Amino acid sequence: MESTIKAGKIKTIRPETLEFIIIYNQLKGKAFSGNAELAEVLGFNSPSSITEIIKSRQNIDTEKLRIFKEKYQSFLDGTAVATTLNVTKPYLGIPMFEVIATASGVEVYNDINDTQPVGHMYFPGIEDCDFALPVWGHSMYPYLENGCWVALKVIHDKKILPGEVYYIEWGDYRMYKRLLATEKDDELIAHSDNTTEMIAGRLKYSPFVIKKSEIKKLCLVKDIHKKHNH
Repeated sequence: MESTIKAGKIKTIRPETLEFIIIYNQLKGKAFSGNAELAEVLGFNSPSSITEIIKSRQNIDTEKLRIFKEKYQSFLDGTAVATTLNVTKPYLGIPMFEVIATASGVEVYNDINDTQPVGHMYFPGIEDCDFALPVWGHSMYPYLENGCWVALKVIHDKKILPGEVYYIEWGDYRMYKRLLATEKDDELIAHSDNTTEMIAGRLKYSPFVIKKSEIKKLCLVKDIHKKHNH
């Protein structure tokens, strides 16, 4: 069984690693779609190797950096970008990432960048969304049904609209919750819409308090694509 303890940052980040991180952030989504694609280009055994470098948990080999810069040189000098701008490509929609829930209905955390999208979602109104994920479990029923897909917009400044439903990556887990304000600015109440399921006389999905600073990723649920019963 893999340990859930995450390694900290390395003590000495070498210059080539810093250079790689800067170029990576410039080119992601333009020259390559995600860590899985880049790992294959650079000859890494796993996309997680890219994640470890980006999060400064390990340094990149100088030969890997050379291959990286050589492969995407046309994007760095601007020629590939100029070519792309001259070609009108149809909008494919936002990437859809499949995740598998645990028995408890809560997904154990992993980096979405380490996976390939299983498809794209598009319908009017979600153009400003960043990606789509399925719903697992029943904690947000009836608002979110198990198996439906939701379009998500990343909230970078962590500002919330109290009462709205969000997808959060918190601790070692990911989940959907309705976030409510508390008297403390640095705390939120994670509330589940399903208030009917009980265990031993207690709510199966009880609300709990989380700190804003502990939320790794905050995304607003912008639209819902419910599965159809045939």
